[in-house]
Amino acid sequence: MPDLPGLVSDQLAAAGASARGRSALRVVHDGPLRQTVIALLAGQSLEEHNTPPAATLQVLRGRVRLTSPSGDVVLSAGALELVPHDRHGVSAIEDSVVLLTAVNPQQ
Repeated sequence: MPDLPGLVSDQLAAAGASARGRSALRVVHDGPLRQTVIALLAGQSLEEHNTPPAATLQVLRGRVRLTSPSGDVVLSAGALELVPHDRHGVSAIEDSVVLLTAVNPQQ
């Protein structure tokens, strides 16, 4: 299994080197299960998008805002939150790294 603390540092560095201020790396792909480490520099966002059937967002470093029509939630390092089933977005309040865990139907 991947070393999460090392991935946090690596993905923050990759986000810093990116013109878009973000980076993502899929670390687990097992059947319907997907886990992705996503780094966002402060002020950067993942625009509103649809959600898979089941997903969680865990903040590994920093602070993010999870936005959805049902209301926004601010999450700090260590927080684990269900991803809303409606369209949602994520924005970094400070340099942040999250672990997105999603279950997608097998294709």
